Amino acid sequence: MDAVPTIDISRPDATSLDALDAACRDHGFFLLEGHEQGDLIERTWDETRRFFAAPSQVKESVRRSKDRPLGYYDRELTKRLRDCKEVFDYMEPEGAVGRQRNRWPEDLAGFRETQCEFFAAFSSLAADVLQLVHSALGAAPDVAEKHGGAARTSSVRLNHYPVGDPVGEDERSELAKLGGVALGHHTDPGVLTLLLQDDVGGLQAHSRESGWIDVPPRPGTIVVNLADSLQVRTNDRYRAAVHRVVPMTERSRYSIPYFYNPDVDAVIEPVEALCEGSPRYRPFTWREFIQARIDDNYADLGVEDTQASHFRIA
Repeated sequence: MDAVPTIDISRPDATSLDALDAACRDHGFFLLEGHEQGDLIERTWDETRRFFAAPSQVKESVRRSKDRPLGYYDRELTKRLRDCKEVFDYMEPEGAVGRQRNRWPEDLAGFRETQCEFFAAFSSLAADVLQLVHSALGAAPDVAEKHGGAARTSSVRLNHYPVGDPVGEDERSELAKLGGVALGHHTDPGVLTLLLQDDVGGLQAHSRESGWIDVPPRPGTIVVNLADSLQVRTNDRYRAAVHRVVPMTERSRYSIPYFYNPDVDAVIEPVEALCEGSPRYRPFTWREFIQARIDDNYADLGVEDTQASHFRIA
């Protein structure tokens, strides 16, 4: 099997589950086919490109801030350095938090409707993918239900990685230094991420065995990467994917991650049914973990981003 295996979610067999298990122990990435979301994915791509190609006043009308953390942004930090990208974030459109905090551009007819459809479909798919991962772990089906994620805390991000700095030269003087890569190496904080990537490439994962490896664009597949909360729940048996995006030199790159996160008051800790050995982490809440990660995005706090490793038992 490839270093980043492709798994058919409609008919997983023992061989593919073994490949998934090996990948999740080494780097935390695999590709998903058999999902039957092709038409919706194409329409979501169209709306994503249309948003980032819109006049600046359309994007500026939904610019986010620390007090209004959803919408458009072009100066996010990773590892205390600025990313070379611009983004649009939203949460569950029909959820209480989403209805209160989501910000939608008024001049892009159909944009909001497509994103709502995408969020609903990928929320359902994420739960199915987590069941698949737990199958590879040998866990009973009810374990994923008890230690899963929740649509109301999950989110979608539309990413555009341009060639060159997305911020105008006259606005950079007070900003953090641009990083040496388009997106600095990091892990996602939630349970797992479903990612659409276009054909440009540039996404890399850190393999314990091989160092940095490419996560290849493959038509018709969805990229899956494991996140911090799942690493903690498996007590390091599975690895939260360390990943980065290399700089764009010829063409812009687009990607769309769906971040599947624990429920707001969930306690994150090693789960006996998923563990090998004694607990390596103390319990912590999703609420405190994600707030620390959000704070890191807006300003250089003088320390590295908050990581699951901060909750390790000494």
